[in-house]
Amino acid sequence: MSLPPPEFSRVIRLDQAVSNAAGAHIVATPQECAALAKRFGFASVDRLDADYTLADEHGSPIARGVLRSALSQFCVATAEPVAEKINTPFVIRFEREGEVPQDEEFELSADECDTHFYDGTTIDIGEAVAQTLALSVEPYPRAPDADEWLRKRGVLTEDQAGPFAALAALKAKKD
Repeated sequence: MSLPPPEFSRVIRLDQAVSNAAGAHIVATPQECAALAKRFGFASVDRLDADYTLADEHGSPIARGVLRSALSQFCVATAEPVAEKINTPFVIRFEREGEVPQDEEFELSADECDTHFYDGTTIDIGEAVAQTLALSVEPYPRAPDADEWLRKRGVLTEDQAGPFAALAALKAKKD
């Protein structure tokens, strides 16, 4: 069973690719942005583009570039859309599938944190950028009025519900 192609697929054949020191630019279409928003559970992806260079380093393709996006995520408290802009550099190392044992545990160095696997003939820079986007967003987006919204619904703050809150309440009773 084969998986459907990724929503933002930009496949590069390595036998035709040469080091592109001048760089390349990719842009997601509105339909690709909508599909990525659905996949990642965002309220919307309004824009996604990246500039990158591709080079071979020690036998592995390496993409270096900058990812830019405008998107909205749902607030973790109110579920309202929260706008966010991403402008982040990236370095992605592509490793040939099967060369790193998939069933064994291994440690990654800081240089290998953004590693994607490929079949040996093509890489999908679009999918790698999409995954980088998913890892670059605010993990717990909050609307500006989230604290007030929670307070009105009786949700305690960490200070009110924390372990020392009970001690403070006892001390207040004692006094």
